[in-house]
Amino acid sequence: MASFPPPILPFLIVGAVILLVILFRAIRIANEWQRAVVLRLGRFTGVRGPGLYLLIPILDRVAQLVDMRIQTTTIVAEQALTRDTVAVGVDAIVFWQVENAEYVAIRITDYQQAIERVAQTSLREMIGATDLSRLLSDRKSADERLRATISEKTESWGVTIRSVEIKDVSIPRELQDAMSRQAQAEREKDARVTLASAEREIAEQVLAAAAIYGRDPVALQLRQMNLLYEMNKERGTTVLIPTDLAGSLGSMAALTQALGKGG
Repeated sequence: MASFPPPILPFLIVGAVILLVILFRAIRIANEWQRAVVLRLGRFTGVRGPGLYLLIPILDRVAQLVDMRIQTTTIVAEQALTRDTVAVGVDAIVFWQVENAEYVAIRITDYQQAIERVAQTSLREMIGATDLSRLLSDRKSADERLRATISEKTESWGVTIRSVEIKDVSIPRELQDAMSRQAQAEREKDARVTLASAEREIAEQVLAAAAIYGRDPVALQLRQMNLLYEMNKERGTTVLIPTDLAGSLGSMAALTQALGKGG
């Protein structure tokens, strides 16, 4: 069995160890949602991942491992003035995602902190340009305006704003009471307008009926007898009617028969 001279064996062991170290430092793995921004001698050389990728030891290094998943940032604006000078507090959530790993690693130092600050500033700008009534009644429009404003500032960083959702708008208690009283007054006003409209329609119908009865005395007498019947059909009382109201003996007989059946 052949054997190496004793002085060569330590060099082989050292070489094997060095080779293992190089391989260990050269082989990298990125998860499915990760991208590795690689620099070679300080210059950008590419984006690696997901999966297995190789680096040249000493020459290459990973500048940043970027998460490409959708992420959220909560922003809060307290005591911000609306366009009609009302102090409000607004809570919102920003949903954003990195679209270009190279840009977020090279063009900006801390993109997550930058997104939070830009979103905070944009929220206050949006509040200052919006009336309170519109902010309360049309949140979807406010969400879209805020998303467009933030996205315009972050696109150059390689970040896309997916959506913005305003969770809550808080206003002073005194203003809440005033708005509640105003809403109650509006509802009372609407109720009175509806009642007045109904009374007007009833009056018009009564006038139309009066015109018909004025043209036809027989119809008026029939209506009078019908009213008497309706008033007494459940009481069983006897009503005496003058002959001029009944109109004729036949009408009187018919009325007496009807009242008798009601009793």
